Amino acid sequence: MITPAIIKIIFWIGLVICVVFSLSLILAGLTAYGGGVQVFIGILTLIFSPIIVRVQCELLIIVFKIHESLVELKNK
Repeated sequence: MITPAIIKIIFWIGLVICVVFSLSLILAGLTAYGGGVQVFIGILTLIFSPIIVRVQCELLIIVFKIHESLVELKNK
């Protein structure tokens, strides 16, 4: 099945986007006066956004595995 391979690619793309976005938040907060909150949000985003992307991709894989199981049951 090709879908898990596509989901893995989507995961890595999402991970790169999360890291780039988080680093841009941190750098923007460092350059702005009083940007401590933005740096803090950037760090939180760096920690939690990859976890969220991983969970979403795992849920997609589960949905496709459920579909495969239902198709097998239907064909029996």
